[in-house]
Amino acid sequence: MAEATSGRSDQNAEFMEINMGPQHPSTHGVCRLELAVDGEVVLSCRPEIGYLHRGVEKIAENLTVIQLPVITDRADYLSALNTELGVVLAAEQLYEVAVPERGEYIRVIMAELNRIANHMMFYGALGTDAGFSSPFIFGWWNREIIHDVFEEVTGARMLHNYIALGGVKQDVPPNFKDSVKKILPRLADGLDRCHGLLTDNEIFVARTKGLNPLTPEEALRLGITGPSLRATGLARDLRRLAPYSIYDRFEFEVPVGTVGDVHDRYMMRLLEMRESLRIIEQALEGMPDGEYRGEIPRRLRYPVGEAYSRTESPRGELGIYIVGNGQNTAHRVKIRAPAFVHVSAMEELLKGTYIADAVLIFASMDIVLGEADR
Repeated sequence: MAEATSGRSDQNAEFMEINMGPQHPSTHGVCRLELAVDGEVVLSCRPEIGYLHRGVEKIAENLTVIQLPVITDRADYLSALNTELGVVLAAEQLYEVAVPERGEYIRVIMAELNRIANHMMFYGALGTDAGFSSPFIFGWWNREIIHDVFEEVTGARMLHNYIALGGVKQDVPPNFKDSVKKILPRLADGLDRCHGLLTDNEIFVARTKGLNPLTPEEALRLGITGPSLRATGLARDLRRLAPYSIYDRFEFEVPVGTVGDVHDRYMMRLLEMRESLRIIEQALEGMPDGEYRGEIPRRLRYPVGEAYSRTESPRGELGIYIVGNGQNTAHRVKIRAPAFVHVSAMEELLKGTYIADAVLIFASMDIVLGEADR
C-alpha cells in the first residue's frame, strides 16, 4: 500500500483512500488501483494503467511485416506465440498468403502449449494470492518443461519471434514430435497434481466459492471474454465459434461454468489445459511432412487495404487490426487487448468487496499489464 488519505463519502460515512500499487504483488504488474474503502469494504475502484506503456502499436507502425512479431511479443509476454498468431493472421489477409499444412499444424501445437504455460502461471499466481505458496512451485514445474520444448524449436523460452508470414520461420527439429509426446504425460500428471493440491482445498474453496459471481449478461456488458466469460456459462470460444487456422479439424470441448465466480474462473483454466492436451495430441498425429512456410512476395510492402483477425488467446478475444498503404511499414496497427478490457472492468467488479477479496478477483481475470498498457 503506497499511501492512504481519509474523507467522507456522499452518504456521510467515513472512508479511506488507498493506493494498491503500482508496485504491489497483488496487481500482477505495475497497475495502480485507487480504492475508497470503508473499513475493509471497497466502496469504489479507479484503475490507473500506463506504467508499462512502451508504445508497442506505434513502434509496430514503423516495422516491416517480418519485424512485427519482435515487438508484439512484448505485449502479452506470457502468451507471445498466441499474439504472434493473431498478428500474422491479419497480415496474411492483406498479403493473401497461403500457409502449408505442416505450418498450420506447427502453429496450433505451439499455440496450445503456450496456452498451457500461461494457465500454469495463472494457477500459481491465484494460489499465491489465496495464501498458498506451493501452487507456484507446481505451476512453474509444468511451465519449465514446456519452455524446454520452446527453446528447442525457437531458441527462446518466452519471446519467440517464430510464427511468421506464410507459416513459421524455421522447421521444427527432427525430434520435435518425440519431445512433445514425452512431456504430454508429464503435463497430464502435473495437472492432476495441481487439481489435487488446490481445487478442493477447504481454505481455497472458502475463499473463492461464491466470490464475485457474474451473469453472462453482466460479463458481456463489461466486455469480458475468454475463460472468465465462459465461467458464467456462455460457451463462447472463437476456436469453435469462428474457427481460424485449422482448429475446426480437432475434437475438443469448451468448458463452461455455472455461476461465474472466482472458483469457476479458476476451474475454466484447469479444464482448458486438458482440452489443449487433446488438441496437441491430435495435431501431432495429423502433422504432415512437407513445407513449413508458403510462398511470400519478394517485395513485402503492405498492400493497400485493411485486415482484422480475431483469435482466442489464453486471456480472451485478441483482435489485431492492420491498415496497409503500399509502404514498407503499416499505416496503422491496433491491438484489441483483452487484458485492457478486463482492467477497466475492475471499476465495477471490485465494488462492495473486501480488500483481501479484491486481490483474488483481480487475479481471477488473469491480467498481464504488458498487454493492457501496450
